[in-house]
Amino acid sequence: MLKLEYKDYTLDFKFEAGTSRGVLIKHSVFFIKIFDDKNPEVYGIGEAAPLPNLSPERISDVEEAFKTLSKKIQDFNLPAHEEEVFYIVDSLVSRELPSVRMAMETALFDLLNGGKRLIFSNDYYIGNFKIPINGLIWMGDEAFMKKQIEEKLEAGYKCIKMKIGAIDFEKELALLKMLRESSKDLIIRVDANGAFDTMHVFRHLNSLDMYDIHSIEQPIMAGQMEAMQLISKRSPVPIALDEELITVTDPVQKRELLRFINPDYIILKPTLLGGFGSTLEWIKIAEDIGIGWWITSALESNISLNAIAQFVSNFPNLSYQGLGTGQLYHNNIDSPLVIENATLSYHPDLNWGSVF
Repeated sequence: MLKLEYKDYTLDFKFEAGTSRGVLIKHSVFFIKIFDDKNPEVYGIGEAAPLPNLSPERISDVEEAFKTLSKKIQDFNLPAHEEEVFYIVDSLVSRELPSVRMAMETALFDLLNGGKRLIFSNDYYIGNFKIPINGLIWMGDEAFMKKQIEEKLEAGYKCIKMKIGAIDFEKELALLKMLRESSKDLIIRVDANGAFDTMHVFRHLNSLDMYDIHSIEQPIMAGQMEAMQLISKRSPVPIALDEELITVTDPVQKRELLRFINPDYIILKPTLLGGFGSTLEWIKIAEDIGIGWWITSALESNISLNAIAQFVSNFPNLSYQGLGTGQLYHNNIDSPLVIENATLSYHPDLNWGSVF
């Protein structure tokens, strides 16, 4: 019989993390522990980290869900394989609670693999593979953004993602010009988080095209299907969907969305999409249609970052992933995750900090 325990935790940002939806200084999450009552010393750990104003569920919904799950999970036994993990989660958790599903999948995979923070077994976990990552430039005033850019270039990043839509657009273009002049080979991605209005979006896209931008995430707010389809068709800058995916949980609707808008890329955040099973659905559909993809974390602690990194390492020929968020917090969980030379790697000789 399985048992579940949970606890809340507040992650404290090292700086004011600006997005077009506001500034973040704290992030409330829940950690869970799942174990078999016959062997309580071996347990799996997961994390539910919903983002305010973006995730479908609130932090209060998450706590209520775990109260219920701590009783319902007792009807299940230790899973024997991967498909059984997905079956248990599908049986217990609504797709309207994506971060809860993420936590449950992570904890059950961890338990299945012996409670060693091993979620997916591959070369990454044993320290033989490094994931190429992009350097993230947060929104802020011009001086703050310029300082970040200089630090990322000095650290050797070959792909930089810059959040735009917070300060004067001409100042953002000047920063992008500085980036492009630093290297003609630098891959530059921008993320608007839906900041542009439909009346002026093409003017902004044409300006961005001057700097050989790899892609722009979510140029307009999600939910404007016809407008996004037109933008995807006519934009001089390749379009990537992000927030557009979050509320779509049915596999048939996922395929219909991608066929209708036909973006160049999709950005996959397992915590916002409902865990690894749901993310796999998006990947399979995108690859069937010929749409590119990459995976990013969504401001989780190192518990989920570790799980996402192991998941993405299952795929060959990886582009630059968005997994550089482990250094954002004063009080992140100590882990074997290390960022060096613009890559994320797992160092088995390092120890995990205590969660429970």
